[in-house]
Amino acid sequence: MSAEPTVRVQRDDFDTAAEVAALSAESADIGAVVTFTGLCRDEHGTLAALELEHYPGMAEAEIRRIADRAMERWPLDGMTVIHRSGQIRPRENIVLVAAVSRHRDAAFEGARFMMDFLKTNAPFWKREIGKDGTQGSWVDARDSDDAALKRWDQSTKKTPG
Repeated sequence: MSAEPTVRVQRDDFDTAAEVAALSAESADIGAVVTFTGLCRDEHGTLAALELEHYPGMAEAEIRRIADRAMERWPLDGMTVIHRSGQIRPRENIVLVAAVSRHRDAAFEGARFMMDFLKTNAPFWKREIGKDGTQGSWVDARDSDDAALKRWDQSTKKTPG
């Protein structure tokens, strides 16, 4: 039986190694840990920070709903999803997705599914703050993010454990 996913939205940074250690300590049967850590880019030296806003409660609920779908779709033994909010500077962590399973395919697919849905469905709004002090408009999702999401609608098979 898989554990409940851990979902947090927070302003403070996270320690990827500590989060993975806590997640993988939950079971001795874990054979694979897959992590994705999203970082803030500096956009060729022009970005001072990325501002991320969300509706507290709503964002966590939507992320949990997506994580629950991943846990149901693949034989995952656990998942941790941490998404930061507030102002995030270049090279700082934005998001962590960690999936654990007995087998690598399930962990890889579960983590990728989670990220694809986070990029398009999680209720976060972001805008760039330039080094010159200008605030950009709110950033729209990219077409490539929508295309990545569509692959999950077409893929109905469960990954073998």
